[in-house]
Amino acid sequence: MSTAPRRTALDALHRLLGATMTDFAGWDMPLRYGSERDEHQAVRTRAGLFDLSHMGEITVTGPQAAQLLNHALVGNIATVGTGRARYTMICRADGGILDDLIVYRTGATEYLVVANAGNAQTVLDALRERASGFDAEVRDDRDAYALIAVQGPESPGILAAVTDADLDGLKYYAGLPGTVAGVPALIARTGYTGEDGFELFVAPEHAERIWQALTEAGAAAGLVPCGLSCRDTLRLEAGMPLYGHELTEALTPFDAGLGRVVKFEKEGDFVGRAALEAAAEKAAANPPRKLVGLVAEGRRVPRAGFAVVADGAVIGEVTSGAPSPTLGRPIAMAYVDAAHAEPGTAGVAVDIRGTHEPYRVVALPFYKRQK
Repeated sequence: MSTAPRRTALDALHRLLGATMTDFAGWDMPLRYGSERDEHQAVRTRAGLFDLSHMGEITVTGPQAAQLLNHALVGNIATVGTGRARYTMICRADGGILDDLIVYRTGATEYLVVANAGNAQTVLDALRERASGFDAEVRDDRDAYALIAVQGPESPGILAAVTDADLDGLKYYAGLPGTVAGVPALIARTGYTGEDGFELFVAPEHAERIWQALTEAGAAAGLVPCGLSCRDTLRLEAGMPLYGHELTEALTPFDAGLGRVVKFEKEGDFVGRAALEAAAEKAAANPPRKLVGLVAEGRRVPRAGFAVVADGAVIGEVTSGAPSPTLGRPIAMAYVDAAHAEPGTAGVAVDIRGTHEPYRVVALPFYKRQK
């Protein structure tokens, strides 16, 4: 029997706005409201409003919460200050990536772990299994939160109109409690678009009130509702990895060029340490395929799984590809052999249904906002 997709607290509002809905990781989510290009450009130049309530929230509390997370994850969570956040990963014992995460320290002995929607149950199960022997509790809080994001250069002014929080004092990768539209929220300055912006963790019953308040506050600034489609092109331009594409269980953080998130210097053992030490040595001695950017010379769009070729031989594989509204041409991220990974490497092409379309190798990200 098939299970009907879950619906967020904003589902009725999305339908009222005319959103095209899609099943994403078991959730019925807005793909777009109108033109995905217009939504993308709104985030780059003004602001966009996203429903991200499909993400998985897991609370870890207790006297040994930090020690548990240091054991379970590859990052050094014990050094995260209260009110700050850290990007990290959870790996298998063999070093394969189970998911990439953001961990917020919300109190002296309390942390909020945010997992990707499709991996939330896997992460929850792994944390509970790895909690054995630690004086800490792992709690499934997926139903306790709705998650709304406002992203784009106008987002600080828009949010400031409806909150009492000190947004000027809120640094990137930090989170603080406050009120938004008169209701409690955890206000985080994170995001997945390459722009400045905020993510608001709120009780589901307050989600519609906050969405409407932000919509009204942002009307003069050109705020528009945005779906998952433009979120994908925004993160692709910003060179941000997506689990299932750039990150998989078959890859270690070192394979993905993200070895910096693995903190061998932290105290104690952690799951995957031995395998990751070996992966780090291998990557240093004989670099595996590297994640690079590709920009099309023509107009044909590459998709995940398409082969990257040079001199008639396969040298890599596309992990994500789409038309770039900002660059005005198709772009892709791909893992390619180290010999062809330098920006400007000539003779690289993508096999698009039998035709070798020329592409330029470029450094990631494709787009970086002006500070």
